Amino acid sequence: MSGRVRQAPPRDAIVCGRRGEGALGHCDVHAVDPARVVAVRARLVPPDVAGRMAALFKVLADQSRCRLMAAIIEAGELCVCDLAATVGMSESNVSHHLRVLRAHGLVRARRAGKMVFYSPDDAHVRVLLEITREHVQHGEGRSQGGRA
Repeated sequence: MSGRVRQAPPRDAIVCGRRGEGALGHCDVHAVDPARVVAVRARLVPPDVAGRMAALFKVLADQSRCRLMAAIIEAGELCVCDLAATVGMSESNVSHHLRVLRAHGLVRARRAGKMVFYSPDDAHVRVLLEITREHVQHGEGRSQGGRA
């Protein structure tokens, strides 16, 4: 038996049965708190918004795009040539990734003569990437999937 203290389910909970003893990730008792479920459902992200969020994270799931975004955020604005030199990629490859980032509203382009400069589309992009970076770096030194 683990050292956990078991709490009784809320009075209006629907108790459906017992689960495997001590399994991490599963409650020992399956109890649904209807009031809590209703409250959370009222604030839950709608499926269409969740789909757009997932699409955004799929775009950022590419290491090259993450590095390009980090460089753009660090500099504020960079041309394709400088981005390619900064991340060590060809200009063609950088341009391909920038098209994807632009199509998903992560960067904006500004033409100045023959040069095209890229910057974060808005402050939300900067915050999203900075928080993601902090989260990843905070987790360094911990085992994969573990908690401190």
